[in-house]
Amino acid sequence: MAGKIFQEMKKFLSLRSLQARFFLIMLVAGIVPSVVMRYGILGSYEERSVQNRIANVQNQLMIVGSHLISNNYFNTKPEGYNRSVSREVIDAELEMISNLYEGRVMIINSSLKVVKDTYGISTGKTIISEEVIQCFQGENISNYDKEHGYIEMTTPIIDTSANSSVIEGVMLTSISSEAISATMTVLDRKAGILGNLMLVGTMAMAMVLSVVLTKPFNRVTEAINEVNAGYSNERISVPDYAETVHIVDAFNQLLDRMRALDTSRQEFVENVSHELKTPMAAIKVLADSLLAQQDAPAELYREFLEDIASEIDRENRIITDLLALVKMEKKAQELSIVSINVNDLVELILKRLRPLARKKDVEVVFESMRPVVAEVDEVKMSLIMTNLVENAIKYNKEHGWVRVELDADYQYFVFKVSDSGLGIPAESLAHIYERFYRVDKSHSREIGGTGLGLAITKSAVLMHRGAINVTSVEGEGSSFTVKIPLTCVAAG
Repeated sequence: MAGKIFQEMKKFLSLRSLQARFFLIMLVAGIVPSVVMRYGILGSYEERSVQNRIANVQNQLMIVGSHLISNNYFNTKPEGYNRSVSREVIDAELEMISNLYEGRVMIINSSLKVVKDTYGISTGKTIISEEVIQCFQGENISNYDKEHGYIEMTTPIIDTSANSSVIEGVMLTSISSEAISATMTVLDRKAGILGNLMLVGTMAMAMVLSVVLTKPFNRVTEAINEVNAGYSNERISVPDYAETVHIVDAFNQLLDRMRALDTSRQEFVENVSHELKTPMAAIKVLADSLLAQQDAPAELYREFLEDIASEIDRENRIITDLLALVKMEKKAQELSIVSINVNDLVELILKRLRPLARKKDVEVVFESMRPVVAEVDEVKMSLIMTNLVENAIKYNKEHGWVRVELDADYQYFVFKVSDSGLGIPAESLAHIYERFYRVDKSHSREIGGTGLGLAITKSAVLMHRGAINVTSVEGEGSSFTVKIPLTCVAAG
């Protein structure tokens, strides 16, 4: 049990588990938006707080600036100009702003000389600053130094009494941003607590959802294991997801094929046993009959021995066809691909089989539409053509005919064998490629058929990645059509 848990944990941590991947995906999907939102909101709040603080200070400085102009703070107005507010009051306003915002205010005239410094350090000095010069040119500058905790800004002092606005001076102001930083620290701490709670909640939810979402796949695994262990032979069904339906359908198809193969294997063993036992039984009967007759004439011995030899030949044909079929069905079996002239191959096969056709008075005709050269396994292709033409001759009527046709296109060549023979009943067409299946058992035994010829033929066709089709009318004849690629790939 501990070993199984360890294996599951190892699989989970190595991300080979679908459940682990679901967990990580949902965890990331839950955490990333919350982190982005957290820092996005904090950043937005900080930016907005800085802008509001700058705007508030600027408004107050603009009021002070108007007071500076109206009271001839820079002594640019003639004597006797109306002063509504004394210089001391203006200085007091500047000190108040400086204290209120924990900062520093410097008044700089057009000669870049510091007229007033709330710190009392730079009064009377000349200041050359890029921000001040830009402000004299009409650009308001504000900088937020988060690292040192202050905001620096410039405010123009504009005289609007003339026909055109004139910048008489600049207020260079530095204010503290500690209040903003303190608020940000509190918000960040609260956001961190909330984020940790969300992380725990997201992890719990991701764990639950990953378990729930992978349950159907676990049920598929359990059902397959039950079938594999032999506890169940029923088709499995897990209709939760489209993916599980596809997996289950594919497994059920595989299960059906395995059952069909198992049934076919059992039938094959039964048929082989029966087919091999039949000649042996006949030989046994013939031998016992001879042994029972003590003074049997030589003619009878010869007749019985001929029958025994015939049964041995029949058994030998069955064994030979069985070996050929087994070899053909081996997965490791390779095609010996060579380039051959198919027309010449057909002519050679027909030359070998015409003596058999003459014995049955069957006319064999070959019609070639064009020369055909293909890359195929010559031995197996000879087997395909020989079986089809030989069957057409053997299962034909007296004075019948067999027509062999050869044609090709740019990709395939077609080998077609038609006859005027006995034909195949409609109900038997689906079974003619089965091992040991015979349409007319008595007639097959008379001509020495083993019931394996068409099974071997179809196997050889499939090895060439080709196709074989049949049309037949009982009593009128049959037509087999084989379609083979002009270039076959050898299977390793």
